[in-house]
Amino acid sequence: MASTKVLLLQLLLVSVISVVSASHYWGASTTFTYKGNNSDGTHKVRFRYRDTFDQCFWSLSWRCTSGNCGYVSGSKRTVIDSSNNGPKFDRLLCETETVVTRNVPSDKPFQLRADSCCWIGTRNWVVHWDVLTGVDLGKRSDTGEPNKSPDVTILPFLRIPQNCPRTYKLMTFDPDGDDVRCRYGNLRNIECSRCDRPAGFHLDEDSCTLHYISSTANPKVFGFEMMVEDYSKGHINLFYSDGSWSHRHPWPRRRSKRAVSYPTTAARPWWIPAATPWPTTTTMTTTQRPITPYAPTPPLSQLPLQFSFLVDPPAPSCVEGVYLPKLVHPTPIHGEKIHAEVDSSMEIRVKAQASLAVIQGIIISGPSNVTKHKTTHNEFVIRWTPTADDLGEFFPICFAVESATGPGVIRPPVAIHSHSHSHFHPTPTSRSGLYHSEMRCVVVEVKRKIVQSHVICNESSMTILVEKASFSRLSEDHLRLNDPSNTICNLTSNSTHVIGVVPLNQCGTQIEEDDDNLIFKNEITTYEDMRNVITRKHLLEVRFYCQYPKHGKVSQSFSVHRKNVTVWEKGMGTFTYGFEFYEDNSYRAMINPNSYPLEVEIGTELYMKIEATSSINNTEMFVESCRAAPYDNPNYRKPYIIIANGCKVDPTVDIYPRAHNKQFLFSMEAFKFIGLHDQILH
Repeated sequence: MASTKVLLLQLLLVSVISVVSASHYWGASTTFTYKGNNSDGTHKVRFRYRDTFDQCFWSLSWRCTSGNCGYVSGSKRTVIDSSNNGPKFDRLLCETETVVTRNVPSDKPFQLRADSCCWIGTRNWVVHWDVLTGVDLGKRSDTGEPNKSPDVTILPFLRIPQNCPRTYKLMTFDPDGDDVRCRYGNLRNIECSRCDRPAGFHLDEDSCTLHYISSTANPKVFGFEMMVEDYSKGHINLFYSDGSWSHRHPWPRRRSKRAVSYPTTAARPWWIPAATPWPTTTTMTTTQRPITPYAPTPPLSQLPLQFSFLVDPPAPSCVEGVYLPKLVHPTPIHGEKIHAEVDSSMEIRVKAQASLAVIQGIIISGPSNVTKHKTTHNEFVIRWTPTADDLGEFFPICFAVESATGPGVIRPPVAIHSHSHSHFHPTPTSRSGLYHSEMRCVVVEVKRKIVQSHVICNESSMTILVEKASFSRLSEDHLRLNDPSNTICNLTSNSTHVIGVVPLNQCGTQIEEDDDNLIFKNEITTYEDMRNVITRKHLLEVRFYCQYPKHGKVSQSFSVHRKNVTVWEKGMGTFTYGFEFYEDNSYRAMINPNSYPLEVEIGTELYMKIEATSSINNTEMFVESCRAAPYDNPNYRKPYIIIANGCKVDPTVDIYPRAHNKQFLFSMEAFKFIGLHDQILH
């Protein structure tokens, strides 16, 4: 009698994405931070190199070309963002950040350079790239410390319809409060390759503002080769350890203003008939001021800023919120300063709307380990957790939202109301296009953790513990959760901590989800009167959340009974799943685990149930895939596929109605692998 043992059933809820690309350059930027002296007397300088290529493993190779650049003592590279929405012939792009620590023996100025080939296809004939970083570690007379470079960030790829003028305020925050200027590179083969000033653009060097005025559409990009430099606002000296010094004075002050107008082509909306009169020009104004007579001064630092800019065919409308995404609340304003704490996650919420296009995604640029997610509230969330090494530094984060139109792109349903009911009709768009919103950038300042707290996540609740000693004014008598109306939502305390045990479904806990996680949020805030919903003495706000992965693995075996297998992520919450076998399709009599391992004949019907033990409402069990292997190895190279993408592949599989959404009931006929394998692992 042939028999078989079913040893492991594995549900794989993991999606794998892979891309293939080739090597080309989109742009780069650099910042640096003085991190103090090492024990051997050398100076520690941390560089952040952001490079964008069309593969994620490429990065620039820097070399010392002037002064004593010391040596590299540490380097780490991470992917910041990637996209396949580039120009027609170079769709893939990937931005990485390489954090490099150099130990420099001298505080005298030095320069680093990188150059090679080749840019992606550019319409202004930029082929090779040349980038320069200039550092001066002399001690400033106004701060008593070496100069801090500006924090420079721009999205490495920008796009605009040819008929839509737009202004881009480049993010150039300076920690020392210096004046920051942006200019086109002018030293060929050092600061730039062609040192080109793209036609159709105007750069206001004093404010680091780039104006797109007009150009023709082209599938190739403009390659921008720019430099960012900082200048003290007052007269200062830089002192060096060898006893020498140098003087710096402000950039020449500006006195008067005069307006400069730029004629631009206005877009005729596609729905306006050609015979209808329509304005053909608009006026954009910038300013120039005559300078004072004394000569410019050397900059305190020099940083490269290179990026790609694509001019697309005309848009039917340049009004933001129609085709071009319009950023709306709660999106922060450009230049907003956000505070973050060491080892605490911070988030930036971004939302956009476009009535005749579909909001498709978000592109970002920021520090290493920054992430982006789209929530079920049609918002994008940018998250970042600074480390102790980031304390006291400033980190810019830039973003823009993408929208899309064209065949196959479905706009959100439009409600058509009648007297008794509503009908919803998805409306396909008829014109093709990809559009960027305006670019906004914020600055994140990293501070010490003010209030020490800790969150514990389990399957039905979150536990928040706040140290009393870390906040001297902390009193549990004036602290509350989002919704304290239920007695179960009261905070308690002991001699050292204020404690809250918060159910995932109560106390005002908010739930959101993205592609990979369920996120439960709440907060502890101060109050004056429990009867009031407002306060004017908001001394404390401790926000906390638990994040649960929506994808996981669960397994079961005939040879050894496993009661439950827990899905977990480091630092996250956990969900638990039960996996049992039953005698028939009524699912009333569970097979006694003590009778394992079971021996069954080939062709025997096996009845199985998987059930989530979580008490969270509005969630559903979904089995994405199921496969079998002759060994207890989930990565076995030639598994037998039973279920794939939620659909039955094995012809003997039957799926049965379930009592609730947290169950999955199914059966299949037992089988045997060909060969010497008597045991089968699912």
